[in-house]
Amino acid sequence: MKQGALIYDEQTDRYDIRFDLANYYGGLHCGECFDVMIGGRWKPTRIEMAENWYLVGIRADDLSGLRVRI
Repeated sequence: MKQGALIYDEQTDRYDIRFDLANYYGGLHCGECFDVMIGGRWKPTRIEMAENWYLVGIRADDLSGLRVRI
């Protein structure tokens, strides 16, 4: 599994995972599953879109910068 940070790509209007300065996942789509670091523990989740993007089972006002692994 690779670890990175969630970032919002305004050009594609979707979230992506940045692994390092020039290495990205390539854009996340609804239903994609991965783990997110919350409270020092990895929690499985998936990304979905309603009015805004959200992670199922995760409370977060802003997804940008969250540590993830996929």
